[in-house]
Amino acid sequence: MMRKKIVAGNWKMNLDYAAGISLFSEIVNMVKDEKKGNQIAIICAPYIHLNSLAKLGADVVKIGAQNCHQNDSGAYTGEISAGMIKSVGVEYVIIGHSERREYFAESDELLAQKTIKVLENGLTPIFCIGETLEQRNNGSYFEVLKAQLDKGIFGLSAEDFSKIVIAYEPVWAIGTGLTASSDQAQEVHAFIRKEIAAKYNAQVAELTTILYGGSCNPKNAAELFAQKDIDGGLIGGASLKSRDFVDIVKVFNS
Repeated sequence: MMRKKIVAGNWKMNLDYAAGISLFSEIVNMVKDEKKGNQIAIICAPYIHLNSLAKLGADVVKIGAQNCHQNDSGAYTGEISAGMIKSVGVEYVIIGHSERREYFAESDELLAQKTIKVLENGLTPIFCIGETLEQRNNGSYFEVLKAQLDKGIFGLSAEDFSKIVIAYEPVWAIGTGLTASSDQAQEVHAFIRKEIAAKYNAQVAELTTILYGGSCNPKNAAELFAQKDIDGGLIGGASLKSRDFVDIVKVFNS
C-alpha cells in the first residue's frame, strides 16, 4: 500500500450559497478534465454548502466540514454534530485548525474528544498541528508539535490512528504570504512520521498521510510536494480560485 496523496481546500468563512455552488461546479468540471492521478481532491466548506456540494460532485471532489461538536446531540445552540455532517454526504472533517485553537480556545483534550467522535461516525479527521512564530524562533516547535500529537491523537488505537490524516500548518505561515521552505516543511513532516513510528510502528507511520498547510499555492506546491514526507496540502486562500486549486491538485498528475 502507498500513502494517499491529498489536496484539501479550506474555504474558511467565505462565499455565500450561490458563490460556493458556482466555484465548486468550476472545480468539479476542471478536476474531471485535468486530474490524471490517484490523488484525492477535497473541499472543506461552510456548513451551508455541504449538502448541496455533496450532491453536485462528491464522486469527483470529496466534501469536508471545517469543524464539529464533540457530542452527538444536545442543548448546544449553534453547533453541529459529526452525525449531522455524515448524514449529508460529507467524508472529512478538519479538527484543530490553528484558527479554532486560537480564536475559540480549543484545547488538545477537546480536540481528542472531537477526533474520537468523528471516527465513531465513519468520517476521516484531518487533524491539524503547528507552531507559532515565537515557538519557531525560540526553537521549541518540536516540543510543541509532540505535545499536540500526544494529547490530541496518540491516545487512539493503531487501527483508529490509521484512519487519520494529519496536517502540519505552521501558524506563522497561514494567511501571511509566508511559507515554510521545502526543507523546513520536510524537516517537520519527517519528525511527525518519526514520532508516529515511535508511538505505533514503522508501518503505521509509513502509511500516514501528512499534509502541509501554510500559504501553499501553485508556485510553491510542486517543490513542497516533491519532499519525501509531504503527501499533499491543506489549502486556504488558493482554494477560493478554481484555477489555482486545480493546478495544485495537478501537481500529482505526473
